[in-house]
Amino acid sequence: LSSSLLIVSACVFSSCTPTVKQEIAILPTPVSLTEQSGSFVLKDGMKIGVSDQSLFPAVGYLQEILRNVISSSVEVTTDQNQVDMYFQLKDTGGKPGSYKLESTPESVRVEATDYSGFISAITTIRQLLPATIEVQGEKQTYSIPAVQIEDAPRFEWRGFMLDASRHFWNKDEVKHVLDLMSLYKLNKFHWHLSDDQGWSIWIETYPKLAGNRFYTKQDIQELVEYAEQRHVQVVPEIDVPGHTVSLLAKYPDMACIHQREAEKFIGKTGHMMLCAGNEEVYVMMDDIIREVAGMFKSPLMHLGGDEADIPKNWAKCDLCRLLMKKKNYTEPVQLMIPFFENILASVRKYGKKPILWFELNNEYPPADDYLFPYPKDVVLVSWRGGMTPTGLDLSAERGHNVIMAPGEYCYYDYPQYKGDLPEYNNWGMPMTTLERAYRLDPGYGRPLSKQQHIWGVMGALWGEAIIDINRATYMSFPRAFALAEAGWTQMENRSWESFKKRVLPNVNELMKAGVSIRVPFEIAR
Repeated sequence: LSSSLLIVSACVFSSCTPTVKQEIAILPTPVSLTEQSGSFVLKDGMKIGVSDQSLFPAVGYLQEILRNVISSSVEVTTDQNQVDMYFQLKDTGGKPGSYKLESTPESVRVEATDYSGFISAITTIRQLLPATIEVQGEKQTYSIPAVQIEDAPRFEWRGFMLDASRHFWNKDEVKHVLDLMSLYKLNKFHWHLSDDQGWSIWIETYPKLAGNRFYTKQDIQELVEYAEQRHVQVVPEIDVPGHTVSLLAKYPDMACIHQREAEKFIGKTGHMMLCAGNEEVYVMMDDIIREVAGMFKSPLMHLGGDEADIPKNWAKCDLCRLLMKKKNYTEPVQLMIPFFENILASVRKYGKKPILWFELNNEYPPADDYLFPYPKDVVLVSWRGGMTPTGLDLSAERGHNVIMAPGEYCYYDYPQYKGDLPEYNNWGMPMTTLERAYRLDPGYGRPLSKQQHIWGVMGALWGEAIIDINRATYMSFPRAFALAEAGWTQMENRSWESFKKRVLPNVNELMKAGVSIRVPFEIAR
């Protein structure tokens, strides 16, 4: 690579217009922020310096953000002399994702330990600018307030789950979600690709699996690379052994014996499972896992494991009963042990670390044990309402890492306000207000010594009642602001009163950028 890179932006720019300065309302709140006098004015002919060529993609992302602001070419160079912005890769001793940002009337300078820190800083810079920079043809001069910021994330995992099986999202819609995630420092995109209602990823070995709309290998490569530039890791999920009607409708011999001839209507039929006693299931799943693992760069892969209706399936299946007898099991639920021994062996064989939904030995309180003994290398996602504290304590005792996604705080298909219900398919979901979403304490008040196994937090948007991308962002934001702060900001630095003041400017900014978002009028009362 050469030591400089020209990135061209094509918009009309006028220097004779008033300077627009943005109100400072950063989400999630930084560790420390000091306002100073003056501002740095963005101008034609800017020069950006980087200490390492590996930062060129990050600066390219910044140029995308500024594409409507600066009309001339921006020179990006590895020379730090006489540059307007400088990005220095430096061992600051901080966490991955941490950064230092200083803007003065003369320049903007960023220091970070790794690539993710520069993306964090760039998204902060974006929040220091008004949303009208997204609008083509806006003839204004923009400035970045003079500030000193030192910042670092609380958790490494700050995730958002999008359900692509119940509602298919085209590539531009997925990119829109990835852009919003990155802007608010959410860095793990959990992609729910299979369920009873649909199978949305092409598998060469089993071409009948895919429905009318699906992601090809080329689609996935494009989206993974798009996410990677924004330091968002894409983690695929193939949900087994339950939530598999879309698979069983095409390959019925993979069902339990008594379910093979049963009618299977994708989108209507539920409560069916892959047969634990059929060796062909594990051959098929090994092929699927091999292909999926090869499409994604993430070292992680989610294999579901939730809501398995064992009494209706394994408990009544001759093959499953035979396996129970062979294993000297007394309860059908014990078949989860050999089932996932096989599935997770494939996950590991193809170089991935497994994630599963966290299930306990009861669907509702009280519960006092795991559904089955999870292998030590499995990361668990805690999701069941009211069960999270128990799961948090059990996982701490047994040495499992856990991602906190409790439904009562983090499920964004739930209504946000009384009467604000889905246009269709309202199944009676409970309400999660913005304040409730913000009140999530990932550690549930446990001592920090009992929280070391918490990887982070995740919001989830299930697709039963989501009709289009506008509804998706409307249901997710501003509650995803609360999620971002829960994942990034230490509890002692969080404040509902401070958050309320920063929410409304950000809501206003997203509206100006054309994002469908719910206006939380109730917090201003």
